[in-house]
Amino acid sequence: MHDVATRTPPILAFLKQLRRPWLMLAILLVLLLAGPVQAAGSVAPTSPLPWWFWPLALFVTCFFIGIVAVPAGIGGGTLFVPIIGGFFPFHLDFVRGAGLLVALASALAAGPLLLRGGLASLRLALPLALLACMSSIAGALLGLALPASAIQTALGLIVLGIVALMLMSKKSEFPHVAQPDRLSSALGIHGVFIDGASGRAIDWQVHRTPLGLVLFLAIGVMAGMFGIGAGWANVPALNLLMGAPLKVSAGTSGLVLSLVDSSAAWVYLNRGAVLPMIAVPSVVGMMLGARIGARLLHVLKGSVIRKMVITLLLFAGIRALLKGLGLWV
Repeated sequence: MHDVATRTPPILAFLKQLRRPWLMLAILLVLLLAGPVQAAGSVAPTSPLPWWFWPLALFVTCFFIGIVAVPAGIGGGTLFVPIIGGFFPFHLDFVRGAGLLVALASALAAGPLLLRGGLASLRLALPLALLACMSSIAGALLGLALPASAIQTALGLIVLGIVALMLMSKKSEFPHVAQPDRLSSALGIHGVFIDGASGRAIDWQVHRTPLGLVLFLAIGVMAGMFGIGAGWANVPALNLLMGAPLKVSAGTSGLVLSLVDSSAAWVYLNRGAVLPMIAVPSVVGMMLGARIGARLLHVLKGSVIRKMVITLLLFAGIRALLKGLGLWV
């Protein structure tokens, strides 16, 4: 009889199947081509460039976004929406719809590698993602009801707030949690992972779980409203508030994103705010880049990725804010 411990959990087996790019792309194409078209009227203004230029540019841009997003634990949508919305000629509704699928794709592509390496915890991710999934649907409905200029301005402010949070927060790589709270003990939220940089086995546990659950309700609303995945908020909440190690926080953030973004994405699909010309090259590029990023998470210094992400977000946030205010068209 096989040992129970050696059996592959159903969720892990499902994520392994979604690792295959051709399968993920086929599912995405079926969903996109079957969806209604009710959102903003135009994809891009008249351009002298050939039609294939923008899909190719999306693929290349998302490939590099995927490489840096996974080690940073912020999700591809956090970088995708401000960068593509600010520098590509697409309506923001379509960019936000694609942004959720992009964040979902990067999380699914990296998920199996992170789970096998002990850098992500299903027990930690599932209760948080359950509440964030429900609130993300409300956030998506609210975001589609507001004018694009208002969302663009709010997005710029949020992204600049993310930059300030990342600059001020002193992330602890291995937080000390003296005693887990009752809820985390009842849910069995703890684990061990091997730190690739030092080779040490790190035991971890969490505390302040009820406060974390409440915070993830608010994170879900922002994820659905702006289409940015909210991985930027997941990592500080898991690391600074709940006391999970930084690498476990970054890896678990991807699992939370894969569940939360899938809920909000259905709202955008139903409203016709997802176009294959934008979503497909973005998702494929992000999946390929995320697979590289998941491997870099084991060995790359977090400070290097952090500086790159802050620089990109600062520039993209200023661009989104000025575009929303009509000062930079």
